[in-house]
Amino acid sequence: METISNNPAEPVRARRRFRISSIEVLCAVLLIAILAQGWLQRVFDVPALRTGSTVFVAVCVQALPFLVLGVLISGAIAAFLPARVLRRLLPRRTGVAVGVAGLAGVALPGCECASVPVARRLMGQGVAPAAALTFLLAAPAVNPVVLVATAVAFPGKPEMVLARFAGSLVTAMVMGWLWARWGKLEWITERALKRLPEVENGARWRVFAETARADLVESGGFLVLGAFISSALNVLVPAKWFGVLGEQIVLGVLVMAVLAVVLALCSEADAFVAASLSAVPLLGKLVFLVVGPAVDVKLFALHAGTFGRSFALRFAPVTFVVALVCGVLAGVVFLGGVS
Repeated sequence: METISNNPAEPVRARRRFRISSIEVLCAVLLIAILAQGWLQRVFDVPALRTGSTVFVAVCVQALPFLVLGVLISGAIAAFLPARVLRRLLPRRTGVAVGVAGLAGVALPGCECASVPVARRLMGQGVAPAAALTFLLAAPAVNPVVLVATAVAFPGKPEMVLARFAGSLVTAMVMGWLWARWGKLEWITERALKRLPEVENGARWRVFAETARADLVESGGFLVLGAFISSALNVLVPAKWFGVLGEQIVLGVLVMAVLAVVLALCSEADAFVAASLSAVPLLGKLVFLVVGPAVDVKLFALHAGTFGRSFALRFAPVTFVVALVCGVLAGVVFLGGVS
C-alpha cells in the first residue's frame, strides 16, 4: 500500500530536488564542450570565428575580477550598512544633500541593480527622493571599482577615467537637482516609500551571500551577452562602418548612446566592451560609458517594478538626455574635443 505523507514540506523538497538551475546547465555545457573538444575545434577553425572567440574571451577574462569584486562590495553594503547611517550623513537641505549623495557614490560601490534597492531603502528611511535618486545614479558609475576597471580597459589614457567620473557624477547631480525642482511624490508608487525593515544581525551573512550571488548571476549574464555582441560586432560589422562613426561624430555619439541602452551592461564590465570597439572614437566610447550605468533597458524594468511605471516613463528619457549631454561635455573638456 502506498504511504501518504502528512508533511506538507515533503512535496516542496521533492520538487526542489528535480529543479534544474543555471549551475546545472553551465556544468552540462562545460561537460559537452570538453567531450566534444576535438569536433568543436574542427568546426570553429575559421579565421573570423577565431577572432570573435578571442575578443569574447578577452572581454570576459578582463572584466570578471572587477565584476566579482563589485558584487561582493554590493552584498556587504546591503547586509552591513544600514540605510539609517546614510540618512544621518545627509544634510537636511535637499540641494546640499544631492551633492553629498553624489559623492557618497564614490565610497559606496555597487552595480546598477544593487543601487535600486538601496535607493528604495533610503526613501523608506525618510531620505529625500532627490538625494536617493542621485545616489542611485552615482553609486554604479563613479565608485573605485568602476574607475579602476576603466583605467585597466584604457591603459595609458587617464583622461578617460577623469572624463567618465566627471560626466557620470554631473549626470547624477543634475538629475537630483531636477527632481528636487520639478519631481512629484505622486509619480513614485507608495510601496517604494514605505519604511523597509532593517536586516537582523543573525541574517546579515545570509543577506550578504544572497545579494552577492544574485548580483553575480544577473550581472554575469549581461557581461556574457555584452562580450558576445562585442565579438560579433568586431567580426560581422565591416571596419569601415565604424570608420563612418569616427567621421560623423554626431551619428557616432548617438549610436553609442543607444547601444549602451540596448546592451544593458554591468558598470564593472562595460569599459572592456567599449575598449574592444577599437574603430569607435574616444568620445563615442565615453558617451557609452556615461549613458549605460544611468539608463538602459534592464534599469527601466527595475525602476518600473520598484518605483512604478509612472516614475520610469518620466525618469528614463530625461536621464538619457542629461547623460548624453554630460558625456559629450566631459569629452570636450577632458578628451580635447571629438578625438
